[in-house]
Amino acid sequence: MTHLHQQALVDRMRVLQRSSPEVEAAALISPDGLIIASALKPEINADRISAMSASILSLGEGISKETGLGTLEQVHIQGSDGHIVLMAAGEKAVLTTLITAQAKMGVLLMDMRHAAEDLLRIMSQDEQIQTE
Repeated sequence: MTHLHQQALVDRMRVLQRSSPEVEAAALISPDGLIIASALKPEINADRISAMSASILSLGEGISKETGLGTLEQVHIQGSDGHIVLMAAGEKAVLTTLITAQAKMGVLLMDMRHAAEDLLRIMSQDEQIQTE
């Protein structure tokens, strides 16, 4: 991943955070648990979040397949103090967000879907450059 594209990914996640202040932190994670780009808070252990996100994604994909629900699009975890949403950004990444408990999830999920599409587009541009 070029530095320019990695910065574009971080910038897009920060746009999500500015446009939806309920998004406290965001990271783009590979299916094998590696951080592609991060807009996480400094006190959050990015390596642990990325590894756990990959595990949750794997479990979600497995149960989706086993129950015939089709391709996994998102996983939503709700705790007493907030939400964690993992949303597919193509087949090679997942957008993981930490969201406040007061968030209006309908609008937020739509904003996340747009962000995931933009992140996928940025990664695809980088892949095209890498293969040229």
